[in-house]
Amino acid sequence: MVNEITVEELKAQLDAGKPPRILDVREAWELDLCKLEPIVHIPLGQLPERCTELDANEPLLVMCRSGGRSMQAAQFLAQRGFRSVTNLAGGILAWAERIDRSIRPY
Repeated sequence: MVNEITVEELKAQLDAGKPPRILDVREAWELDLCKLEPIVHIPLGQLPERCTELDANEPLLVMCRSGGRSMQAAQFLAQRGFRSVTNLAGGILAWAERIDRSIRPY
């Protein structure tokens, strides 16, 4: 099972100077519209062949537009032995709605 955190919980971690490693699984064109920094970018479709670029022992927060693709990615990684994988509930849409209204939803 994969844990989830809210955008408010992520903001608190960022504000405390304890950001998780963030994996954004959206497509490149989506990142051109809006993104959080810093991130590791691996589109969901490339994750099976590129997951070796990630440290399976490092806590990882996975995000996408709304939380669906990131949950798929988080489950995939957890099944492959990643020890601490968390999904960002609501994705960048929730971040734009509740944390940073300067981000335009798409």
